[in-house]
Amino acid sequence: MGELFTPTHIIVILVVALVLFGGRRLPELGKGLGEGIRGFKEGLKAVDEPAAKPAAPKSDSETETKA
Repeated sequence: MGELFTPTHIIVILVVALVLFGGRRLPELGKGLGEGIRGFKEGLKAVDEPAAKPAAPKSDSETETKA
């Protein structure tokens, strides 16, 4: 089996996108797609990072109130 996308495939996809959306909307669509991918990557990074500092359990002496 060959490559998934050859240069010919990419050209056909670009021509179809140009016909469907027009030359004026393609930059807007590209920008929106880029921002979406960037946000998705940042979301994945946030999930992978552990919490800043987990709260330390309080000792018994800290939880008791003075009378």
